[in-house]
Amino acid sequence: MFDLIIRGDRVVTPQGMGAWDVAVKGDQIAAIAAPGTLDDAAAGRVIDATGKIVMPGGIDPHVHCAWHIPALEEGEEPTYTAPPSVVSRAALYGGTTTMIDFASGEAGDTIQQMIENRDKEWVDKCYCDFAYHIMLRGAVPPAIIEEIGEAVQDGYATVKVFTTDITPSRKGRMVHFGDIWEILKVLAREGGLGVIHSEDNDIVMHMYEKLFREGRTSFHNLAEVHNALSEDISFRRIIRLAENIEGAALYMMHVSAASGVSAIEQSRTKGFPMYGETLHQYMLYTSEDYKRPNGQIYHTYPSLKSQADQDGLWEGTLNGAINTVATDEICCSLSTKVQGDKIDDTTGGNSGVEPRVAVMYTEMVENRGYSVERFVDLTSSNAARIMGMYPRKGALAAGSDADITILDPDEKRTVRKEDLHSTDYTPWEGREVAVWPTVTILRGKIMVENGEFFGDEKDGQYLKRYVPDEIRSGPLL
Repeated sequence: MFDLIIRGDRVVTPQGMGAWDVAVKGDQIAAIAAPGTLDDAAAGRVIDATGKIVMPGGIDPHVHCAWHIPALEEGEEPTYTAPPSVVSRAALYGGTTTMIDFASGEAGDTIQQMIENRDKEWVDKCYCDFAYHIMLRGAVPPAIIEEIGEAVQDGYATVKVFTTDITPSRKGRMVHFGDIWEILKVLAREGGLGVIHSEDNDIVMHMYEKLFREGRTSFHNLAEVHNALSEDISFRRIIRLAENIEGAALYMMHVSAASGVSAIEQSRTKGFPMYGETLHQYMLYTSEDYKRPNGQIYHTYPSLKSQADQDGLWEGTLNGAINTVATDEICCSLSTKVQGDKIDDTTGGNSGVEPRVAVMYTEMVENRGYSVERFVDLTSSNAARIMGMYPRKGALAAGSDADITILDPDEKRTVRKEDLHSTDYTPWEGREVAVWPTVTILRGKIMVENGEFFGDEKDGQYLKRYVPDEIRSGPLL
């Protein structure tokens, strides 16, 4: 006896899209059966998804919940982004069932302390499943570098580093290149993955100084600071470092420029395990959008770039250099998002986790003719594969977690902040989408159905992850 059977004619499995019945028992998919094989009486409930897209739950590998936003003035209190309870609820409404955030700490914290402190903000406070990247910042003591191996073996498989401080006011983020070298050696030895925010710090800080000297301090000039040359130089430098460490693999976060795509592609051509993530705002907005009212709402770090750079990102989704589309989720109020208006104080990130799946389906499948399978790879399956969650996550297959999203083409709509569930603005305001998730299922539990929410904050589980050897041995995807 099954708990649920979903009957669909556009069901996306690892073998492709087709007509299948998805049978769920407990928290797992029990069977993928040919239509008509399973009788209605074999399940407690049957959902007819004919004409809809049935896909694995979306995975967002890059979010920041309960995250520190620096105060604009010295002495002012910092603010924090929305907690996991808010963001995960919005994610489920949008068809995303798994998110990966970050665990970092203060000077002197061990990696275990970083994890334990983050657990206090997430465990039993999140509606969807979740994981952390370990984030190391600034000077990294040798003792912490040695702790990485134990963390990887315990299921914390990914370590994030910055190659820049990002802004002059955020000193202490950049990890020195020699320390990155040592970190990547440990990750290579232990089977982990380097997760990189890569910009050339010298170029970025030079441009801050130059634009301040010239009086061009408005956020409209951010693309000059966080520029494509910086991405080119930094990507090639850290990729070259990884190429010289046997077993090292990199996941380049928020690729924003065609030069970054090219650097990843060239390394992959040589057989190295390099993977790229971009963000949905990079794919659909450019630096020209900074000129729109409240143009800060489109910004994250690195900056939006040119139309040519955006074209390069789309090309990267076709040549293998771009494997995932994330959000860099920063869920805050509109007033917080636009409080800074200079090149060095503009709030990064975007409130985008809820509309991500529908927006990207519309642009990829409806507007650009991508296959539904490629769309699913970019918004779900590839993140699971790279991050060590596949096929538990990111797959409709027997034995996989029953994380299922049903997209309904009859639910075309205009994105409006009033209809979303996280904050008081959306950078996707007014965008027409061709589908909307009408059912989201997490490990067999219906969390959202036709706009009604059934989740509990204790539903989300932490996912320990182990990156497969095949991901780390060459450019698998």
